Amino acid sequence: MRLRIPRPRSLAGQLFAVQAVLIAVVVAGYALFTYVSDRHQAEDAARRQVLAVAGSVADAPSVRTAIGTDDPSARLQPYALRVTADTGVDFITIMDPRGIRWTHPHPDEIGRKFLGHIAEARRGTSFTETYTGTLGASVRAVVPVEDDGKVVGLVSAGIRVEAISERVEGQVTALVGWAAGALALGAVGSYVVNARLRRHTHGMNATELSRMHDYHQAALHAVREGLLMLDGRFRVALINDGGRELLGVAGDVVGRPVADLGLPASLTGALLASEPRVDEVHPTADRVLVVNTSPVSGGERRGTVVTLRDVTELQSLMGELDSERGFVQALRSQAHEAANRLHTVVSLIELGRAEEAVEFATAELELAQALTDQVVAAVSEPVLAALLLGKTAQANERGVELVVSADGRVDDGLLPAGLPARDLVTVLGNLIDNAVDAAQGSTGARVTVTACTRRAPGERGELVLRVADTGGGVDPAQADLLFRRGYSTKPAGPGGRGLGLALVRQAVLRHQGTLTVGESDGGRGAVFEVRLPLGEPARAPRDAVTGGVV
Repeated sequence: MRLRIPRPRSLAGQLFAVQAVLIAVVVAGYALFTYVSDRHQAEDAARRQVLAVAGSVADAPSVRTAIGTDDPSARLQPYALRVTADTGVDFITIMDPRGIRWTHPHPDEIGRKFLGHIAEARRGTSFTETYTGTLGASVRAVVPVEDDGKVVGLVSAGIRVEAISERVEGQVTALVGWAAGALALGAVGSYVVNARLRRHTHGMNATELSRMHDYHQAALHAVREGLLMLDGRFRVALINDGGRELLGVAGDVVGRPVADLGLPASLTGALLASEPRVDEVHPTADRVLVVNTSPVSGGERRGTVVTLRDVTELQSLMGELDSERGFVQALRSQAHEAANRLHTVVSLIELGRAEEAVEFATAELELAQALTDQVVAAVSEPVLAALLLGKTAQANERGVELVVSADGRVDDGLLPAGLPARDLVTVLGNLIDNAVDAAQGSTGARVTVTACTRRAPGERGELVLRVADTGGGVDPAQADLLFRRGYSTKPAGPGGRGLGLALVRQAVLRHQGTLTVGESDGGRGAVFEVRLPLGEPARAPRDAVTGGVV
């Protein structure tokens, strides 16, 4: 037979049991205390009552008169029975100073000696005691009857202890009823509270909750993606190590409003949004983050769960892939044009016009070589030169002339190791793409690119990249909006727009550079200018550094 180990009770069940036992102990203790206290109070009340009754009888003139007769019992017995019934005591015994009874509830006890202490009363002092007599244990008082200062008799009035107990038991019975009602009410209240607690803890016991907390803490530190939880007032309720790193926040941020974390406006807006956000891309100062938000609700808004993924490298690779795709498309178009030109050369030869065929082929080669020479002469840095050659072919495919200004010069080996080629591709490639978009379709569509370095002796130089277009220009009121994530003046494409210039600004700020936008010369189109500080060069340049005029 398989032994089943009982499952620990839920936390709510354990609390209910503890509360029920606690209420029962408190009520039972209160009932016991009340019983003992009421019994003492009842006995004290009985002593005061019998002392008052005995004193009244002893002070009655009729009693002193009857004592002086030949047969005191004849007159005192009816009187004692009547007073006993009227005052609610159990007996009134009137006796002579020796303790011989004149009255008693049982007539056959008249003439016999009183059972109890009377010495103190014979000396003229009233007292009370608890004594067991012919009627059982009783609380009694003994009072002297004085005539002209002489004790001529004694009066004893008493209440049986059994009667006192019956009174207390009646009170205790009522108290027990009230206690049972209080216990039942407390149990119902405990059940309601614990039912609510059971819903919140999903019926788990303390061990399971502790284990879940341990798993929760371990998961928070193990997950490399960022996790951020906001409460209903958009304050940070929880953030893991990955979230701190991706958002660039330090210190104790729990409890702070998300608007006070110093995040970019677009990212802050996404975190404060009431509707869910799915795979939104937001650039920060040095990262590109994919943000997902999910509101937590249970009849009312309770908060927001935010997950963050770092796609900085992925975005850079996608940018390079877009450039490569553009290069491939340009090469495909050039291959198509080369095939047409080759057919033309072959046809000229077949027609016997060899000299014209050679002249046509030579002109095409000279044109391609002139473009390469123009770019390399201005920018001999291989990464920038390759980028400009590819972008020139792409621009030509879209009907835009891309011109590399001869006013600038960037020599090979001049750029420092701290300025990676990937960032240069991001900055210049996105600026050219944006300029080509703006210039396409305009009269005399043209994009002019100027790249140069400036370095004074003994000072750190700077790399200047300038891209001008012949498009519609930039509204000064919207100049700052251009660099915000999601803003674009063009219709949204399949992959969305509004991220290129935001990535440019991110890369520029990461290298402590500046990015400005204004009108191009003549007031037609826009010009974007980037200035990046240069540290020590990667290796000494072959020629003297020259600066071009931008």
